[in-house]
Amino acid sequence: MYKNKYVSVVIPAAGLGKRMKSKINKQFIKIKNKPILAYTIEKFEECKYVDEIVVVTRKEEMEFCKVEVIEKYGFKKVKGIVEGGKERQDSVYNGLLAVSENCDIVLIHDGARPFVSIKNIVDGIKGVLEYKACVIGVPVKDTIKKVNDQLDVVDTPKRSELWAVQTPQCFDYNLILKAYRRLENEQIHVTDDSNLVELLGHKVKMIKGSYDNIKVTTPEDLKIGEVILESNQK
Repeated sequence: MYKNKYVSVVIPAAGLGKRMKSKINKQFIKIKNKPILAYTIEKFEECKYVDEIVVVTRKEEMEFCKVEVIEKYGFKKVKGIVEGGKERQDSVYNGLLAVSENCDIVLIHDGARPFVSIKNIVDGIKGVLEYKACVIGVPVKDTIKKVNDQLDVVDTPKRSELWAVQTPQCFDYNLILKAYRRLENEQIHVTDDSNLVELLGHKVKMIKGSYDNIKVTTPEDLKIGEVILESNQK
């Protein structure tokens, strides 16, 4: 409990990860002999303010996830494994519906982001208490160009105003549930949970995260992940 608030975590891990060019779900690929998803869950398991975890994965991988990740590494806070949907937003919604009925705060975190820090998790929880909606992110390092269909540059946004959004994305549970129910009714397509809250007219606070909190998406990211792990162990 954090200030008498029940904190749940939804970890969507149902994506195919086509860019990884792997025969198995990228969440189950191992870095230094441990599945990516296990590293991810471990961080939330270790955070004393997290009360429960719900993992969302593909139907055909639910048993594998249970045996080879949850049971193998002895995770006690994982309340359940639920079936994912067609799109990420469908999987997240399934996860939101599966958390405990007394949930106050929910953190939504990509299964393929195994290097999130406990500090960022705690900052996200604190952010919800103050703002009801917040996301973890980092300032972009590169200049960003906006282009049209012909790849002509049409705009160069000010770099100082641009942040790369990561996860966890953190919300008052009733607020994000309301946002997802609107999504269900209006058939909106988004790739970002906070965008739904923005569409409700609610402000979302940005909280600075870490450049280590990468999303493992390509084979090159696996090599970067090894370096991050080695650095964190020093």
